[in-house]
Amino acid sequence: MSDAPDRTRWLILALLFSCRTGLGLQFQALGSVSSSLVDQLGFNYAEIGTLIGLFMLPGLVLSLPAGYAGRYFADRTLVASALLSLALGGVIAAAAHGFGLLALGRIAAGMGFVISTIYFTKMVADWFAGRELATAMGMLVASWPVGIAMGQIGHVWLAANYDWRAAFLVAAVYCMLGAIAMALLYRQPPRVPHAPAPAQGAMAVGLPRSELVLTLLAASVWGLFNAGYIVYLSFAPRVLVAGGYGATQAAAISIASWVMIFSIAIGGQIADRTGKRDLVLYVCSAVAVASLLLMCETNYAVLLSLAFGLVGMASAGVIMALTGEAMAPQRRAFGMGVFFSFYFVLMTAAPPIAGWLYDKTADPYMPVLFAAALFATAAFANYGFRLAKRKFANT
Repeated sequence: MSDAPDRTRWLILALLFSCRTGLGLQFQALGSVSSSLVDQLGFNYAEIGTLIGLFMLPGLVLSLPAGYAGRYFADRTLVASALLSLALGGVIAAAAHGFGLLALGRIAAGMGFVISTIYFTKMVADWFAGRELATAMGMLVASWPVGIAMGQIGHVWLAANYDWRAAFLVAAVYCMLGAIAMALLYRQPPRVPHAPAPAQGAMAVGLPRSELVLTLLAASVWGLFNAGYIVYLSFAPRVLVAGGYGATQAAAISIASWVMIFSIAIGGQIADRTGKRDLVLYVCSAVAVASLLLMCETNYAVLLSLAFGLVGMASAGVIMALTGEAMAPQRRAFGMGVFFSFYFVLMTAAPPIAGWLYDKTADPYMPVLFAAALFATAAFANYGFRLAKRKFANT
């Protein structure tokens, strides 16, 4: 906000970043220990893909109610409760001895993921609307790959030295600490008060047609982009293993997640300072697609992963800033519910499709080609967003 002290805004962003890291850490637990689950519990890779996708499944039914809940509960309360749900999901998964209980744990964690994702995004939009929004969104989004990268290294180490269950438990503890931090430290920005009265016209449920179309297109860009990233995380290591790498060496693809910590924020800054958000997105998408298409050249795996994370994923903040263009501030909570409802449709569908491709072809490169197609489609969806915005501006 224009009158919010800069130091306070950035401290709040640091808090949100730290807590949101737990989402990536809990999500990555399944992917990092998937080999152990295949060996010890006899899962096939379609089941692994389904378990990965189940983390996103609650978004199909919870996103709209979660957005509506913002009329009655404070953002801080919703996010703290969601982080506790993520912790509970990790505990349930750690206690599993078969697909059913592990699926229940993933769904419980996914419920927390849905609610927290909506309100983390809303909180940043509230604090940074009109000022460095792409930069702030980029920094928030970077917390996800931080958690992923921590999991790619830490979870693999825990599974190798202790047991695959330890990965879920460590992630659960982190999420529980995040819930405590949110409950104690977060506060609302100036001039964005919590609005508990459901009868207020400014908070009416629903979006005008123009905002609905733009929100769904923005969600398409974000969903396809993230689906491509998740498929990459889940199957690129197997391309490296097929090329002769050991399981620990194959974790070298985590370099993409580590460099994303910086590249996403830098991408947002470049977009904010130049005003060329679309150009940034298209260049990054081209690099992402090229990196994935070349991933079969396993001798260059580290270099390709570096290019993928450093450039290919740098447009994440730019994409999330589309939410600020798609919906009015007074409809932001509900609009975020709509946004993430469609986002989760794409995110839930992609991993099982990738796993099915792997099972049918026995070639781990096929899911990676699928990921490249998802990134390319995300760029086309962004072009559709711009066309629609110009059309609505002229009517």
